[in-house]
Amino acid sequence: MPAPQLAARQRTIYIVEKIMLQRSLLTVLSLIVTLAFGAPAAFAGTNLTYSNFFPPTHAQSQLAQAWCDEVKKRTGGQVTVQYFPGQTLTPARQAYDGVVNGLSDLAMGCFAYTRGRFPAMEALDLPLGYQSGVQATKAANIFVEKIQPKELGQVVVMYVHAHGPGLLFTRDKAVATLEDMKGLKIRSHGTSAKLVKALGGVPVTLPMPDTYQSLARGVVDGSFYPVESNLGWKLAETVKFGTWSLPVAYTTSFFVVMNKARWNSLPEDVKKTIRQINQEWAGKTGATWDEADKKGLEFFLAQPGRQIIKLSPAEGRRWRKAAHPVIAEYEQSATGRGLNGKAVVKAALEALAQAGGK
Repeated sequence: MPAPQLAARQRTIYIVEKIMLQRSLLTVLSLIVTLAFGAPAAFAGTNLTYSNFFPPTHAQSQLAQAWCDEVKKRTGGQVTVQYFPGQTLTPARQAYDGVVNGLSDLAMGCFAYTRGRFPAMEALDLPLGYQSGVQATKAANIFVEKIQPKELGQVVVMYVHAHGPGLLFTRDKAVATLEDMKGLKIRSHGTSAKLVKALGGVPVTLPMPDTYQSLARGVVDGSFYPVESNLGWKLAETVKFGTWSLPVAYTTSFFVVMNKARWNSLPEDVKKTIRQINQEWAGKTGATWDEADKKGLEFFLAQPGRQIIKLSPAEGRRWRKAAHPVIAEYEQSATGRGLNGKAVVKAALEALAQAGGK
């Protein structure tokens, strides 16, 4: 194992062991007090840990830190939350299981990072025509509340959120029709890769950190991504055209979940307070995605020669029709995994409609 990875792993093990030791000492102390004086009359307070894969500089990471601060403030210090951004406590792909197994009490993570683990939640990432982060986040929370996915039964969901519309950006060729897409090599992943193929392009699977160089060198002709990535990943420096492919816009959904035992250990008044904060933060999170998209668009247009291409209504219908097999494939796949695929997609579409427009 390379030295930096080994050091990071050792640091994570040290942090986890320290947390577990602190909790063991608190448990022993609580037992001593109980044996000496009887059961405590009131909640003595607790310290929670929160793991997040977003780096500390990311807007969503800063908002998560603000959630921690708000919990402490509004519980009068009864609950404090120790925050670990940038995968310093659990890696992104282990965030959910880390909560289930008690490595962290809370975590923010991405459902798509463990493809197949969350079959119902995958429906939210389909090209349903999302218009904004606020809309996508509202729809995601309505969806979870409505169908109560069994796959989330091992944890307590604080809230979920989703970024703004995933759109097409290209290097040298403007794309205004399906014919323009034919044969273009488009960086994508998961659902967006299936969308690229359905639209006539050639999907090229690449992680986001490799996207800039791949676009700059012409390894790929374009990429699907949310507008905020133009600034966040500086991709606007590598692409000239943005196709507002809103009729088939997808999103990526994220979770904020808590360990069941730790949640159940909290008094009802504290739970009520945290639920209220969760409702507020879901709205803040959607708005933060949209603000990031706004800045990403401004950065894109500030580059010389950049151009936004809007699909005509008729062309938009063509794209929606071309993308339908992606949704149909999901329905079949979900049914094969024990769900009612059509019902799940219907619930996602109804949630999107209930969430309203921008």
